[in-house]
Amino acid sequence: MLSEFLGGNAVFLAIAAFIILCIFLGVRIVPQSEKHVVERFGRLRAVLGPGINFVVPFLDRVAHKISVLERQLPTASQDAITADNVLVKVETSVFYRITEPEKTVYRIRDVDAAIATTVAGIVRSEIGKLELDQVQSNRSQLIERVREQVTAMVDDWGVEVTRAEILDVNLDDATRAAMLQQLNAERARRAQVTEAEGKKRSVELAADADLYAADQAAKARRITADAEAYATGVIAGAISANGLEAAQFQIAMKQVEAIAQVAQGEGKQTILLPISAMDAFADVFKLLRGKA
Repeated sequence: MLSEFLGGNAVFLAIAAFIILCIFLGVRIVPQSEKHVVERFGRLRAVLGPGINFVVPFLDRVAHKISVLERQLPTASQDAITADNVLVKVETSVFYRITEPEKTVYRIRDVDAAIATTVAGIVRSEIGKLELDQVQSNRSQLIERVREQVTAMVDDWGVEVTRAEILDVNLDDATRAAMLQQLNAERARRAQVTEAEGKKRSVELAADADLYAADQAAKARRITADAEAYATGVIAGAISANGLEAAQFQIAMKQVEAIAQVAQGEGKQTILLPISAMDAFADVFKLLRGKA
């Protein structure tokens, strides 16, 4: 009886242990950052996503655990020749993540090396289409074209390229020295152009100033002429109103004043007056007598 009891318990324990083992082997908990590739007899059966998953114990096995986190390839440097035959050294960096692990596992052996080689070839091809100045000034467009081509080429590997960056474009010493000389020459040319434009502007301003001064002088002469014409008109009106005698009187008075100024002195000089001067005095006396 005891032996039968022990034998029955052993069978029960064995069955219980087998069930526990099946549960342990059949339940798979996948982390959020991973996907598991399950094989059955060496063939792909399923890809397990995050959470609790069930497989057939002893038949299915998790062959690959693939991280779906974004990865960064090591910074790579490759030589490229531009369209104007300038040798440049380009530093690139690529970020990607695996979206379809079954393709990555069964279609490519070393995905990092494959992506790095693909990026290097595309970068050389794209830079070969551009001149050096275009490479420097249109880097964002170049990066976008590289990213699009890399994305299209790695699609069969179950990989998504999230970013492809061109970190730097370096030149050799000879090219850098030549570019520096060209830059200095361009700066000198711009300085000469600026100086010439300044001189031209100075001449233009001086000409404008001369023109303005001539215009103001012409305006002043016009005003003076207008004033003289107005004074002449006033005199003519006075003569017309008062008669010729008023004009003769004014002329005679001017002659007398002139003679008086000539006569001023210390009394030692001798003054000779023409007969016409005496006539001026006579004309004044006549006009005064006539007015009286």
